[in-house]
Amino acid sequence: MSMASTDTHHNPHFDEHRWVIQIRHTLEEEHDDDVGIPVSVFNVPKCLQVTKPEAYVPQLIAVGPYHHWRPELYEMERYKLAAARRTQKQFHTIKLQHLIEEFTKLEHKIRAHYHRYLDFNGDTLAWLMAVDVSFLLEFLQVYAIQEEGEGKGKVLRRLSSRMSHLVDYTGRKSAHNVILRDIMMLENQIPLFLLRKILELQCSSIEVADGTLTQMLTGLLKEISPFKLMENFPCIDVSQHAHLLELLSYVVVPKADGDGDDNEIEEQNDEAAPQEQTNGYSGYLRQLLDAVSKIGSRLNGAPIRFIKSVIVSRLVKLVVQVPRKILTSLPGFSIVKQPDEYFFSFQGEESSRAQDPSSTNSIHKPPPVEEIMIPSVTELIDAGVKFLPTHGDLTTIAFDVKTVTFYLPTVSLDVNTEVILRNLVAYEASAATGPLVFTRYTELMNGIIDTDEDVKLLRERGVVLNRMKSDGQVAKLWNGMSRSVRLTRVAFLDKVIEDVNKYHNSRWRVKLWRFMKKYVFSSWQVLTFVAAILLLILTGLQAFCSVYTCSRWFGDVNVQKQ
Repeated sequence: MSMASTDTHHNPHFDEHRWVIQIRHTLEEEHDDDVGIPVSVFNVPKCLQVTKPEAYVPQLIAVGPYHHWRPELYEMERYKLAAARRTQKQFHTIKLQHLIEEFTKLEHKIRAHYHRYLDFNGDTLAWLMAVDVSFLLEFLQVYAIQEEGEGKGKVLRRLSSRMSHLVDYTGRKSAHNVILRDIMMLENQIPLFLLRKILELQCSSIEVADGTLTQMLTGLLKEISPFKLMENFPCIDVSQHAHLLELLSYVVVPKADGDGDDNEIEEQNDEAAPQEQTNGYSGYLRQLLDAVSKIGSRLNGAPIRFIKSVIVSRLVKLVVQVPRKILTSLPGFSIVKQPDEYFFSFQGEESSRAQDPSSTNSIHKPPPVEEIMIPSVTELIDAGVKFLPTHGDLTTIAFDVKTVTFYLPTVSLDVNTEVILRNLVAYEASAATGPLVFTRYTELMNGIIDTDEDVKLLRERGVVLNRMKSDGQVAKLWNGMSRSVRLTRVAFLDKVIEDVNKYHNSRWRVKLWRFMKKYVFSSWQVLTFVAAILLLILTGLQAFCSVYTCSRWFGDVNVQKQ
């Protein structure tokens, strides 16, 4: 079979005849009302999807055409059909067929929102959308909020919904959370104007329909927004937004000023360099220990084995570590903490590397290209930086040089947050023409959070509201989001990063480490000299003991040790 025929019939479900008819029909007709409709539903970029596919592919329910035909999601069809039947009853004077006819008229407008070609006819698309929109609309009623009372006595009351059986008193049943995550995925979006159309048919006017939909969406956004403590929640005009994910992006991501800040980074050498504050220190120290270890491995006499056993003995560790703990607890002496830790852990690492050869060079690997070069929370606090939470969006991120205070918006993290964050990044990467502001924020959080200790410190200061099982899960969440489709400059965030680094690098401990790295550890001549001196000492000791038969002393010591 030829290559051409193989490519043509690659998809067994593709109907060429219907495709030609659809294309001809589209080109022959004029749709002036569809001109200027931007594509808003995209495929998730593969470079993002490869890290955690389940965060982008619906797990329980398909809403919209992209995943509608997946057989593992058919179980929820009965819920959607039940919602469509209830929607038909609410029309009173009209039938569901009338809604289908309205959606059929909007076929080209619906298709215009999707980046992928929808390989089915107009009637199928209309029925699919009618059923899915009915379900989504009924699900959103769980979040409908109505104000009651006036002044200080005003209270918010959540309206009832037939979907309430999926929600317990905290609003967090597992099935509800799965549906919530699914409807916020980029590939699982449907246009909001279809929800407005159904409500328009149910309500007395389009104004009433928009008001009802605004109540639902406001409650939903306040529930799923990672910045739940925003003081000034923006007003929502449902007629100006494409779908749920785009609406959430509008709420949490500040709009670019159009000042040309979208300077993509072509040269990635600076970003790909190893972190001086964290990785460089251990790298050079371990190079020295590697050199010494190679020398020691060639000298296997009894005195050498004795010296090794003494160095790593518990008594020597105790004698060395007690003064170290006293010194490192004093201000300004934490710089001496790492060398002996690496020294005494080196013996264990040698054996682990022997068992796992693939880990030999892991300590020398540079950080990911996407990781912002900034010290961790622990390092910044040790350097005197204070962290304070803000009740706002990303524009409240700032670093006050005078008070040495790092301001970050309070972010709430729960079981749904990772999926929402990842799909916001995917939407921004697909739709944004300017700087990737939200992506840059996730890179910033990834840069300052390395361990669960960093999360704990932010949680204690109110920057992180952790509703997950542990601080380690939060650290894993941020560290797993380092991959992006492209690097970009965001002016106000890059200014904050620059100011933080400038302050941290001005501390005398950092300057001392850089001096040692530049004039001591980075010089292979020094390493070679130290290794040569150790070699001469060990060789001389071995020669001395071979002449004076001191092996019996070491043998006695070894016997006593055993």
